[in-house]
Amino acid sequence: MLRVFGAGSRPAWRALAAAALLGALAAAGQAPLGWWWLALAAFAGVLALIARQASTARAAWMGWAAGAGYGAAAMFWIVEPFLVDAARHGWMAPLALVLMAAGIGLFWAFAAALGVGLVGPGRNARLLALALGFGASDLLRGYIFTGLPWALLGHSFVGTPLMQLAALTGAVGLSLVFAFAAAALAIGLAPAAGGGARFARAGLAVAGVVVLAGGWSWGAAQLAAPAPAPARDVMLRLVQPNATQALKWDPAFARAFFFRQVDMTAAPAARRPDLIIWPETSVPFLLDTPGEGLAIITQAAAGVPVALGIQRREGARYYNSLAVLGAAGEVTALYDKFHLTPFGEYIPFGDAFARFGVSAFAARLGNGFSAGPGARVLDLGALGLVQPLICYEAIFPQDLRAAPERPDWLMQVTNDSWFGALAGPQQHLAQARLRAVESGLPLARAANTGVSAMIDARGRVLAQLALNTEGFLDVALPGAIPATPYARFGDRPVFTFIVTLMALMAGLARLSIDRNRPHA
Repeated sequence: MLRVFGAGSRPAWRALAAAALLGALAAAGQAPLGWWWLALAAFAGVLALIARQASTARAAWMGWAAGAGYGAAAMFWIVEPFLVDAARHGWMAPLALVLMAAGIGLFWAFAAALGVGLVGPGRNARLLALALGFGASDLLRGYIFTGLPWALLGHSFVGTPLMQLAALTGAVGLSLVFAFAAAALAIGLAPAAGGGARFARAGLAVAGVVVLAGGWSWGAAQLAAPAPAPARDVMLRLVQPNATQALKWDPAFARAFFFRQVDMTAAPAARRPDLIIWPETSVPFLLDTPGEGLAIITQAAAGVPVALGIQRREGARYYNSLAVLGAAGEVTALYDKFHLTPFGEYIPFGDAFARFGVSAFAARLGNGFSAGPGARVLDLGALGLVQPLICYEAIFPQDLRAAPERPDWLMQVTNDSWFGALAGPQQHLAQARLRAVESGLPLARAANTGVSAMIDARGRVLAQLALNTEGFLDVALPGAIPATPYARFGDRPVFTFIVTLMALMAGLARLSIDRNRPHA
């Protein structure tokens, strides 16, 4: 790594700044802007800059600069949690953004080094290899160090017909399509000397257009197909109290926020809901010491079951949970979040540190949340089988696929007030839409400050409550479609495709070198 990033092989600062700027422009494809066309053009520029570097080391530097620009622009909202209590934690906000941007830059440096090192000096071959490298980078980012598949390249296609390809390939497949289309654009715009080179360039550019146009047409056809009929007649009420994070746990406001949800639960409707859903950590008490809290909720619900995000204690451990209350206030189903947020809900290796006397980070001693046993499917009787997702669990498609059986629908409870009021909550919603497409299942989403929404099995938002507003939605549960290829096979086909094509390109590059090597 030191050799790859050695200062002697670093491009000029002006080139690095250009790469960072193009990377930042490539983030325009992420929500809330969704300018995929600008993102595609900017990323084509990133690939072109990397492909012209004279060495793997210089390519890695350019990839890092572009990735850092992309990370800073796409993930700027990461400062928001530190500004909730700015007097105590505000000093960490710039550091968090710098570290996040630099971390994404490392993944892009890996992609750049992999692509350029794979095939040698040929520009067109390099651009195609770089597309594979960036697909591999997005795949890797979803898994290592507990994973952070946020702001992937393929997320730029959320809200377009191309999003439907996720039912076949998942989000990483969308990243590959995005990267190949950008590579084709870079190839098509490059000067070519000679008829053969010009013909090859035109062919590759046309191939990129065909991939985009074909995917767009196929996706549009999926969206035009009749919506699947619901398997059961279920009416859901999604409650959004708009409890701002800075005041959420303040005793002077916590009671008011609680009764705001109680009033929404009791509100009359033309049709009585079959299930009422409150967001993550929606009550100011623990499940095991609720006082009169559960009784108040049950009375307001008047016989309708309520699913609510709630914290609970078991011995010295604490859990971020979802509980379903029956008509008499009894807990009929319980789920503990198992994919916790590092440094937000727990400190990695905190329990291990406790063995050496450092107990401040140990979840088993109540210093942070403990992880639940894993993905679950809750049987809600007439409401069907539901897989609960708490907050950031919805960004991990592998967590959905880890469920022991296929549910009838997905339920996400979340508290996105940590993410601010700009890009963070909108990007989280976009990823929930992708999970619906990948699984072929409708997803009901109750968010503390928004965006609460009902999403159908094609990823369409059928109804939503605007960010930073209080209210509730009464919405019918839409139908599911049969298990998609991605739901059955996950990322394995995309991984196999990337590895196979990389091996083929590396083999062809090696063969070309051997043929051109002078013989004695």
